[in-house]
Formats: sequence, structure tokens, C-alpha cells
Amino acid sequence: MARGETFERHRQPWTADEIQKLHTLAKKGMALKAIAKALKRSEESTRDRAKADGLSIAKLR
Repeated sequence: MARGETFERHRQPWTADEIQKLHTLAKKGMALKAIAKALKRSEESTRDRAKADGLSIAKLR
């Protein structure tokens, strides 16, 4: 995603539903890009939230 592109959900607080989905997808071993897309969040936001919750997200090689 190019710099300057805006997310329609910019800086929105995470809902309990989104957090649960993040945990589920991360445990399934999904890649960050796929999880971010599924949640309609930026990769940065998704990574930061996962880090805050102590989740590890699979890195694509």
C-alpha cells in the first residue's frame, strides 16, 4: 500500500470482535497482509495490535 493512501477506518478503536478475529487468524498461522485485509486494517495497525496482545504473526518467506 502506497504512502498517502488513507484508510476509511483511520485510528478507529479496535472492537472486541476484531480482536477476537485477529487472535483466531493469527493462531491459524495467516500472514500479516492477509489478516490486515480480512480486518480492513492497515498492516501496521494489525501488527501493533498483535504485539500489544502478545501474538506472533507468521512471516511470509
